[in-house]
Amino acid sequence: MRVTWGVQGLRSLAWTDEEVTPVPAEMAALAAQWNAYWEGSLRDFDVPLELVGTEFQRRVWALVCDIPYGQTRTYGELALQLGDRNLSRAVGAANGANPVAVLVPCHRVIGKTGGLTGYAYGLDRKARLLAHESGERSLF
Repeated sequence: MRVTWGVQGLRSLAWTDEEVTPVPAEMAALAAQWNAYWEGSLRDFDVPLELVGTEFQRRVWALVCDIPYGQTRTYGELALQLGDRNLSRAVGAANGANPVAVLVPCHRVIGKTGGLTGYAYGLDRKARLLAHESGERSLF
């Protein structure tokens, strides 16, 4: 994982195939919570976030953060929460720009028919995240 910290908190968390540097001490809480999430004992992260994006993106990410563990919402449902059902594609674009994988659980947003659509890290990874949250213990 590539992790980026800002002054106020976590800015980005993304999968990478690049060589990584040692984890700084201030990331101990994130590491502990990350492990607890994958062990199944943590459902809600409380690492401070410093999300950099447009006002609209931050509004979408806030709604995404409100989706409970193990549940999903459609792009259309989030658009309606924003007050305009025609915003589904804009919600999708904002969701796709999420800089903090898993902690801002964009994998919980699905297509209107219940199908898995759009995930920056691949639909197979999205399926595994949703399976993990439904009780299946899958590893990456």
